[in-house]
Amino acid sequence: MAMDAGEIQALIKEALPDAHVEIRDLAGDGDHYAAIVVSAQFTGKSRVQQHQMVYQALKGKMGDELHALALQTSAPA
Repeated sequence: MAMDAGEIQALIKEALPDAHVEIRDLAGDGDHYAAIVVSAQFTGKSRVQQHQMVYQALKGKMGDELHALALQTSAPA
């Protein structure tokens, strides 16, 4: 079952309310997305920790409903 870009964005925004989130469907199949997530909650966190925070926000859907997510994360400049 594919996932909608809006659902991905909503899950991330639920966990990281201050985040600026951009989602792009890479293959047009609802399974392969790219996401840019900018959140103050990432300040002082490593890239791995930032990505873990996003994966936690997806509530176990990564690898199941969502096959691939290319992540680009950062704290605001």
